[in-house]
Amino acid sequence: MMCDLFPEVPYIRGERIVLKGLTQEDAPALREFVGSPHVYRYLPTFLFEKKYDDVQCVIERLYTECLEDSLILGVFVEEGFCGLAEFYGYRAEYKKISLGYRFAERCWGKGIGTETTALMLRYLREHTDIDIITASTMVENIGSDKVLLKNGFSLVVHAAEEDWGFEKPAIVNKWLL
Repeated sequence: MMCDLFPEVPYIRGERIVLKGLTQEDAPALREFVGSPHVYRYLPTFLFEKKYDDVQCVIERLYTECLEDSLILGVFVEEGFCGLAEFYGYRAEYKKISLGYRFAERCWGKGIGTETTALMLRYLREHTDIDIITASTMVENIGSDKVLLKNGFSLVVHAAEEDWGFEKPAIVNKWLL
C-alpha cells in the first residue's frame, strides 16, 4: 500500500520546481489541465484525475482513495501549477516503484519534466528504501524518453503491447533505473 511508503504527502523543493499535494485552491488549474486533449494523448485512459467529472472531488479523494494505489503530487513553478507527478505500482517485497508525470502544454520543452523526475528520484533515494524504479512511455512520446534518459534510466523493452485502456493495446517502451 502506498501509504506505507509515504506516511505523509511529501513537499519536495528543487531550484525552480516544487512538488506538493494539491488543494482545493488548485481546482481551476487542474480543471483546465484535465480538459486538455494534448496533455493526455500519450497517457493511459484510467488516470485518477480523470476518474471523476468534478476535479474538486478528485482533489478531495486524492490523498485517501487514490493513495491506496498511487501518490500524485502537483508540479508547481513560479507561474503556478504546471502538471502532475505520480508514484505508482509500489511493491514492498521487491522495493520497487514506478513513476510518471504529465505537464501542461505551456510547460513542454522547458526542462520541467527532467527536473521533476530528478526531484522524484532524489526523494526516493533519500527517504525510502526503494531499489528498483521503472517507467513506461508510449513509443511516440519522444520527449518523455529523453527525460528518462537524462535521469539515468535504461530502455529495457521497446515497443511492448500493454493495456492502457484504449480499444487496442498501447505500444510502449519500458524503462528501468
